[in-house]
Order: sequence, then structure tokens, then C-alpha cells
Amino acid sequence: MALLPLTVKMDDYSNTEKIFYPSRKLSTQHAPAGFDPSVGDITWYAPWGNVALFYKDFGYSRGLISLGKITSGIEAFTVNGSITVTFELVAE
Repeated sequence: MALLPLTVKMDDYSNTEKIFYPSRKLSTQHAPAGFDPSVGDITWYAPWGNVALFYKDFGYSRGLISLGKITSGIEAFTVNGSITVTFELVAE
């Protein structure tokens, strides 16, 4: 959360997710071994050091850690190619 707000260019990966590499690695302390992402999940893929936002369903991946979820507007991520995104913390 210390990195937020954050505006980044996210590249398409495997027609399933948009990814970017943050300026510093995130902690994996106390994280589960893996995660099974679904549409809208924002994750950290520890082995590669990238943040991934899934716009299609995907299977369990070892080293994948859930960071949050987009609850509306996921269709904005289904476009081909790269997009610019701003992540910010929103109080509920």
C-alpha cells in the first residue's frame, strides 16, 4: 500500500492477464504457497516479481499471491496490447 497511488503501463500476457513490474519487490512473508485467480483478481507473482491483473479465469499457480480484486470495470482490461492504469486505495 506504500506504493499507492501508482500509475503504470500494463502489458498483455498470454491473452489472460495484464502485468507490470513494480519498482521494488513486495514481501511474501506469511503468504500462502499459491493462489487460484479468477476474473478481476490482482496478484503478485513472486517468482518473476510482477503484478498481474487477471481478465480471464486461470488455474492455481504456485508463487501467486492475492493482493485484491477489481469488482467492476474489468472489461477495460480485455483490450489488445498495453494499457495505462492507476491503482489507488479506496476506503469502503
